[in-house]
Amino acid sequence: MSKAKPELSFWQIWHMCFGFLGIQFGFALQNANVSRIFQTLGANVDQIPVLWIAAPFTGLIVQPVIGYFSDRTWNRFGRRRPYFFAGAVLATLALLAMPNSPTLWIAAGLLWIMDASFNVSMEPFRAFVGDQLPPSQRPLGYAMQSVFIGVGAVVASFLPYVLTHLGVANTAPAGEVPHSVKYAFYAGAAVLLGAMLWTILGTREYPPEQLESFSDNRVEEAPGSVAGAWKIGMLMLVLGLVLLGLIRRFALEKELYLLAGGLAGFGALFVWLSRSRSDGALRHIMGDLHGMPLPMRRLNWVQFFSWFAMFAMWINTTAAVSQTFYGSSDTTSVAYNEGANWAGVLMGTYNGVGVLAAIAIPLLVRACGLRLSHLVNLWLGGLGLLSFLLIHDPRWLIASMVGVGFAWASILSLPYAMLSDNLPAAKMGIYMGIFNFFIVIPQLLAASVLGVLLKLFFHNQPIWALGLGGVSLLVAGLCTLRVPEPATTPPP
Repeated sequence: MSKAKPELSFWQIWHMCFGFLGIQFGFALQNANVSRIFQTLGANVDQIPVLWIAAPFTGLIVQPVIGYFSDRTWNRFGRRRPYFFAGAVLATLALLAMPNSPTLWIAAGLLWIMDASFNVSMEPFRAFVGDQLPPSQRPLGYAMQSVFIGVGAVVASFLPYVLTHLGVANTAPAGEVPHSVKYAFYAGAAVLLGAMLWTILGTREYPPEQLESFSDNRVEEAPGSVAGAWKIGMLMLVLGLVLLGLIRRFALEKELYLLAGGLAGFGALFVWLSRSRSDGALRHIMGDLHGMPLPMRRLNWVQFFSWFAMFAMWINTTAAVSQTFYGSSDTTSVAYNEGANWAGVLMGTYNGVGVLAAIAIPLLVRACGLRLSHLVNLWLGGLGLLSFLLIHDPRWLIASMVGVGFAWASILSLPYAMLSDNLPAAKMGIYMGIFNFFIVIPQLLAASVLGVLLKLFFHNQPIWALGLGGVSLLVAGLCTLRVPEPATTPPP
């Protein structure tokens, strides 16, 4: 006989979400400082997006695979926790190595390893909330994750700035990373491992048979037919091949090969899906991608434009602030490094605002519903990024980041609140992994085209990438209106 999943106390939810502080501590150090490390090791501004390809490409592969296998894992260490631990150890080692990279390509390789490790831990964390909490408490779980994300990101983003003011050297000879950045990464490694161990050792997981007994474990519908998958597959395959031909014919930028190859690759997989009789992991992942629920399909567009904007901001803020507001792109200069530190402060600001916004957003949801609340927050972020084009005093950029903070808190919680009740419990991991396709794909697109756009239309001025990000957030807000509003919106 089925029974309701028991509610957890505030402190039990706190313990199970605390590990996200460590993940975000490392993730924020990556976002705020890796472009700086790339430039220090000799990268040009228009090379930075393609060097960041490793991060989203890794997520595209790792997250659905980890979701698929974590749904099927159970041993004496649990279901999701073994993945938390493996990812935490690998990410810790990558954080220690990154600021000591001797060459640009070693740094790019370490970014690949580091981001893969973050994804190994991060994806099961989303499914962990669905496993452990009844539907009425899931929005609270995602909101608490947002709070820890914000706290970890604030401290990590400010760390090089704080260390500089404590007397740690913020400049270094050409080709060397300043000590302020190195020590920040060392601290990040310790925080990440410690926070993840806190959650791993301080929580328990339901065994599969007990999880199956709960009434919120919905009976899974039979998967729809995949016979028609070849149609979308052929369209994507043809578009990818045409784009490949255009790149070769007109000697277009090499970054566009990634976009063309991705289209052709996914097209080929969908054609294969419609003909395959396999029962392996790839067949299940592609089948669930083809047959995802309608609310998830519509939310994917919201995620697409939201994460294109965030990725454009992450990879260009350091260069944009240093070049536009401090007048230097010379990584050995005092002006450049002051600008890079201020970019870290701006990153910390939007994450700090995100902590407060995560507390305030539930009140907005009660008043306006999930859809309208998400639209308002995304538009605040869009206007914040667009304001970079109008502001002349870098101190006023703090105000711009207030809007971005509301958008960020909303992106991290409200889409998951809108989605979670539409997912079968037995496939929570795989669907969360597939949902992350539409976080990763726009990042790959940004990595492919942003450098080209800046070079062709904006004279390699990275400030315009932030403007494009602002427009993208406004579009994401409009896409939210297409998502069905739940009949009864649970309070986050």
